[in-house]
Amino acid sequence: MITYEKLYETLKIKGISTYSLEKDYHFSKGQLDRLKNNESVTVHTIDRLCEILDCRVEDIMTYHKID
Repeated sequence: MITYEKLYETLKIKGISTYSLEKDYHFSKGQLDRLKNNESVTVHTIDRLCEILDCRVEDIMTYHKID
């Protein structure tokens, strides 16, 4: 299972709010809700987040093996 808990840590470190992602970077509320609920998002969304936050994929998402 992929989770996006690290995204919120990285946002805080970079000084960017989810409100800013919506208003300044034109992320939809739906996409942000999907991330918040650890639902699937496109690779394009991950790519945009990495570009905006100037970070690596590992800084926004984590894979957890479910037994």
